[in-house]
Order: sequence, then structure tokens, then C-alpha cells
Amino acid sequence: MSDSTRFAAFLWEVLKQQSEASSMDWLGQQGEEIQKSQTSMKFFLAFGKASRYFKKEPLILSASKIHEAKSLRPGFIPESWDQLQAARTYLLLQYPSPDEAAWMKSVRQLFETADMHELKSLYAALPLMPFQEHLVARAVEGLRTNITLVFDAVALNNPFPAEHLEEAAWNQMVVKAIFMQRPLFQILDSDRRANENLAHTLVDFAHERWAAGRSVMPEAWRFVAPFLNSQRLGDIRKVIATKDPLQVEAALLACHQSPLPEAKVLMDEFPELKKEIESGSINWTSIGERFREANP
Repeated sequence: MSDSTRFAAFLWEVLKQQSEASSMDWLGQQGEEIQKSQTSMKFFLAFGKASRYFKKEPLILSASKIHEAKSLRPGFIPESWDQLQAARTYLLLQYPSPDEAAWMKSVRQLFETADMHELKSLYAALPLMPFQEHLVARAVEGLRTNITLVFDAVALNNPFPAEHLEEAAWNQMVVKAIFMQRPLFQILDSDRRANENLAHTLVDFAHERWAAGRSVMPEAWRFVAPFLNSQRLGDIRKVIATKDPLQVEAALLACHQSPLPEAKVLMDEFPELKKEIESGSINWTSIGERFREANP
């Protein structure tokens, strides 16, 4: 059984538990016709019509299904999708892909003619598509948008960027996510892709923000933590001096993740927060979620 077949079967089972029987009948019929069709037109029409049968309501997954999704494809987080996304992805997975050139041509046409919600489905489905090495430029194109819905589909809860983007494109994505105030904790594999160039950019960005009398998104320090040095530790002290609880927690969490001995010494000055950080109760997700609540 191919990966596409396994992904499609998984999405079918999840959708079947929360969709109208008539909608599932339509989806099954369309899938069969797409497989049999010798042209892309049937696929395009079904992809567009899916919104008549499925809603933009959250896709509900049981704990076992969430675990199954991760087993099927590391980084696959369908619980962040809606039902319409799942249905459109199911149809995409029915489209035959033995001929790479023909498949890429059809998918390129779909990207170029899609509306905002269709793009959301397509970009979120990148990690389930075949020929991923040829879709990197498409992902970068999606990250250029200022449409939050589309940017998020590429950047958040999606393993594709961490697996495929070169360092410069990855760094640009993170910086743009900060400018757009997106939840950085939903960028997958952030710690593995942290790099000195990004840390340098973010420290410069922090200095510019401070010079303008503005604060820095607390999650940004996650990407600086592995590259702290004595000079950057001074910046961490400046963050702590704000006495803003989230900023202080982020600064100390960065110290916790830093190999710099002086950073560990600085943590010792805050024994209660150090204890919470070491226990895991303060982490980048908790900081990010609270920042989102305070800055909707």
C-alpha cells in the first residue's frame, strides 16, 4: 500500500466519524472517478465543489487517531485542520501520480487558480504529497504572502519547512512569523533548525525594537538560546529587567537551554522560576499560548 493510500484511508476514517453520510457518499464517488479519469478536470471540479459538502469546522481526533497520524507521518498534525481541508486532501491523494511531470503540472495549475481557503488546504497538505523535493519553491512562494491563513498553512503545524527549506528561507520564515505575531511554538522542529545567522538577525531586531521603545516577542529568544555569548547575555539581562512575567520566563528559559556557564549562573538568581523551568511547567508552548491570549 502506498503512502498516499494510507494517508487517504486515515482521512476517510476520521471524516466518516463526523460528517454526513451523503457527504461521504459524494466524497467516495468523486475519489473513484478521479482515479479512473484520464484528465485533471474531474479532480479540479471535485476539489472546488468539496466546500458544498464539508464544513470549515475543526477536525476532531481521538487520542488514538492523533497517535496514528504521527505514526503514519512524523509531524502530521491533522487535529490542526478543518473538515474541508481533510476532504480536499483526500481528493488530492486520489489523483494518480505515476507520471511526475503530469502530476506536477496539474498541481501547479491548482495552486495558481486556488482561492484563499483552497490554498490553505494545499499548503497544509504538502507533507502528504508525492515529489516533495520539487515542491520547495511552491512552499517558499506560500511564505511570501501576507494572508495569515495561507502563511500559517505553510509555517505552522507543518513538518515540510523544517525538512526541506534551506537555511536562508527557513530564517526568513521565522522572522516573518515574528513580524506577523504568529505562534512560534507551532513551528515544528524549531530547535533543530536554530542557527547562528538567525540568532544574529533576531538580536539585531531586538535592538531595533528597543531603540524604538517597543518590546520583542518573548518566543523569539528560543532561537537565540543555543548561541548565547557574553554579549548576548547582556541582552537577556535587559529582557529580565523589564519585569514582564512572560519576558522574564522566556529569558530564563533561554538561559536554561544555553550551554553558556554564565547563563546557568544567571538562572540561579531566580530559584522559583528555575524550578518551574526544570520541571517543564514553563516551556516555549506555555509562554507562546499565554502570549497569544494576551495579544489576540
